[in-house]
Amino acid sequence: MGSHRKLGFKTEHRVAMLRNMTADLINNGRIITTVARAKELRRVAERTITLGKRGDLHARRQTLSYLYDKNAVNKLFEEVAPKYADRNGGYTRILKLGPRRGDGAEMAIIELV
Repeated sequence: MGSHRKLGFKTEHRVAMLRNMTADLINNGRIITTVARAKELRRVAERTITLGKRGDLHARRQTLSYLYDKNAVNKLFEEVAPKYADRNGGYTRILKLGPRRGDGAEMAIIELV
């Protein structure tokens, strides 16, 4: 996998958070989070959508082993991935929003293109 941001979490917490955020992104099309989390999420989401584009049973099972939300997996394979059939990567867009009021963390919207 190479290098990644630790985001101040232990491994299990970070992986679980990215799994949930990926499912939310697929279900909702866009989510608001911090810039660092959005950049990490982009890596995971792009790989997941690429699996969805393959569309075979093995790809579906690989996705189900990563995402625990079956509704998100079904939506990925039936609605989201077919939209990107002719696109080679770059399925997400990150738009910066500015600092969060409480702690000044840079916020961003990550959305499916």
